[in-house]
This record gives sequence, structure tokens and C-alpha cells, in this order.
Amino acid sequence: MNVLACFFQVAPSGGIVGAIVAVSFFLVFLGVAYVAFKALKKTAKMAFRMIVVGVILLIAVVGSATLWYFSSGGSPKLKPPVEKRR
Repeated sequence: MNVLACFFQVAPSGGIVGAIVAVSFFLVFLGVAYVAFKALKKTAKMAFRMIVVGVILLIAVVGSATLWYFSSGGSPKLKPPVEKRR
């Protein structure tokens, strides 16, 4: 591939980057929930483990949805230039 062609590649938009960040945030918390579920296997009952996993997954869903919403805010609203009257 031509090295100069790399400079003409289109950068991803904010919405795509936000979606990637939101998905990775969710996957990290999904891993944390899995580890918490396995770690509590011998010390806690099933209902308590499911409550802990549910709270972690709720944080993951709300956090990733919030990240995605705020990162894909769309284009900023531009104001028209101020007309000066003399």
C-alpha cells in the first residue's frame, strides 16, 4: 500500500468512536460481572450472586448507553453571522 494513501483515509466519525467506546465499556463490565460471579461461588448464595451481577450489568448498560448518547451528539448548531446595521 502506498504510504501517502494512508494520509487520505477518512477518520471515523464521533458516533462510531462513541459506539466503540460504549461497547468496550460494556464488555469490560461484563467481564467484571463474570469474575464476581465466579469469585462469589463458594461464599455466597445464588440469589446474592445474581443481585451483584445484576447491579454490575445495570451499571454497564447505563454507562455504555450514556457514553454512546453523549458521544454521538451530532453536528453542532451553527449560528448565522450577526448582521451589523449602520
